[in-house]
Amino acid sequence: MDDRSEAALSKVPAVTLGFWVIKILATTLGETGGDAVTMTWLGETTPQASQSSISGYLLGTLLFGALLFGLVIAQIRARRFHAWLYWATIVASTTCGTTLADFADRSLGIGYRGGSLLLLACVLASLLAWYRTLGTVAVESVSSAQAEAFYWITITFSQTLGTALGDWAADSGLGYARGAILFGACLAALAALYFGTRASHVALFWSAFILTRPLGATVGDFFDKPHAQGGLEISRPLASLVLGAAIAGLIFLSSTVKRYREWD
Repeated sequence: MDDRSEAALSKVPAVTLGFWVIKILATTLGETGGDAVTMTWLGETTPQASQSSISGYLLGTLLFGALLFGLVIAQIRARRFHAWLYWATIVASTTCGTTLADFADRSLGIGYRGGSLLLLACVLASLLAWYRTLGTVAVESVSSAQAEAFYWITITFSQTLGTALGDWAADSGLGYARGAILFGACLAALAALYFGTRASHVALFWSAFILTRPLGATVGDFFDKPHAQGGLEISRPLASLVLGAAIAGLIFLSSTVKRYREWD
């Protein structure tokens, strides 16, 4: 099968500027949405949280994990690429990643450094298993159920790792705004490598995919954290609704443009 045929069968979108814009918005929504459930609705940041028999972070992870599992199954069973299904699965993975990272870092007590190192090992192990099984980890090759399973496992680990990295950077003294600037600069450096060198595009893709998550995490925290912690203290549900509407608008726009080009 040649590259063009493989790309046509791929169940994931083309990696364009629009892809990265929606991805960053989705990771920001994952942070505000995950925090809205675990912190605002389940009260994880209230004094009563320690008296609960089950961690709000764990309960949030179970809820979003079930949603993610269902969407991944639907994504794998789909016969072709569906933009709305794909991005719903991405949002579910990044929201589950938020609550899972918070559970590992805070409820399990392994800290941001321990959580980041553990999750980095999981991402690398997933990529290694994927490569050894199918011979490539390029997203253009995601056209079989087995490749999709590896793809979504790797994505979920990378989203969780990104959350831990974002929290680690922010709490280490950088704060949310400077943390966002740092991760934005790292993404700009990866873009420069992509366009200006012959560095592996596959390695650059996965590096960028991971780094968009801490960027979204720090931006999301900057939106919803209290003023005393350096945030804007915007309502988490409101921020999530605005981000969700922006993502939906971009998906609709990109789908419309694609259909127009196909008809032209």
